[in-house]
Amino acid sequence: MAKNSRINGFAQTLLEWFGTYGRELPWRETHDPYAIWLSEIILQQTQVKQGWDYWQRFMRRWPTVEDLAAASEDEVLREWQGLGYYSRARNLHSAARQIVALGHFPDTLEEIKQLKGVGDYTAAAIGSIAFGLPAAVVDGNVYRVLARYYGIETPINSTEGKKLFGALAKEVMADAPGGLYNQAIMDFGAIQCTPQSPRCIVCPLQESCDALRTGKVSLLPIKEKKLKIKERHLIYIYIRCQGKTAIHRRGEGDIWQGLWEPFLMEDGKATGRRVSGNGWMMEDGLRCVAKGVKHVLTHQVLTADFYLWETETKPELPEDYIWIKEEDIDNYGIPRLVDKLLRLL
Repeated sequence: MAKNSRINGFAQTLLEWFGTYGRELPWRETHDPYAIWLSEIILQQTQVKQGWDYWQRFMRRWPTVEDLAAASEDEVLREWQGLGYYSRARNLHSAARQIVALGHFPDTLEEIKQLKGVGDYTAAAIGSIAFGLPAAVVDGNVYRVLARYYGIETPINSTEGKKLFGALAKEVMADAPGGLYNQAIMDFGAIQCTPQSPRCIVCPLQESCDALRTGKVSLLPIKEKKLKIKERHLIYIYIRCQGKTAIHRRGEGDIWQGLWEPFLMEDGKATGRRVSGNGWMMEDGLRCVAKGVKHVLTHQVLTADFYLWETETKPELPEDYIWIKEEDIDNYGIPRLVDKLLRLL
């Protein structure tokens, strides 16, 4: 573990850097825990540049947690469309209702962690920024900055690494204002000590950075490789019948839970069940709109083909499909891939 003098100097340098170069973000201009919580949920898997617009959109439409709790899940999913990782939107909606039921925004780490979709990092960020709680955040930016500065080669996604970095993060923050320090180290990792091409030449920590001294900046942090990529082939058929189309809501246990999509075939099956009399797909009126459209997710690579079928008779579909007016499809939350394919029509 690092010596106290080096730790104190590290934290102080970050705070001074942050005072000059920290990002001006709208959720930093308020102490409203709702606004801060909303920003943290949006930014869990999203870059600040993209998340900023969504945060503003949510705040305009639902300026208070009571407003968000009163919305329907479909409305929230529709507003979230394009951000991906849709479980965040469902958790956000559930947590809003938890907060309203509680009667106030939780202001202890233990209570904040009880909110749906809030883990240790998010709870620490909300608690320290909104309520000044002494909780250190540990995310990708923090892992990278600490690993490089202190020359730590323990894999960040190992059990040992998580304990080590968690303890170091607390130790470094001990004598600094928690909320300010957490924002400082996150910004430092996002702007200065970046994953690729970090700005080491103008870094205020260059004289004491272990990775820079040993030439290991590009090697740290170390992460164990565990990710297995799954490939899937999807066939969407947009059915157009007398001004209406058929869609269904995706179920639990797979990507895009709760979102809507046109008729789907995957590996010869229609959303997990064969359609009786599949021969209808070979009838006249079936037209290929696009083939081989790729969509990359964290753990999966999807390749989609898209067909349009215009018919005057409604085909027999699985029972979970509903018929809606074509112009009403914008009222339903749909995955980015489906939105991309529909635009081709």
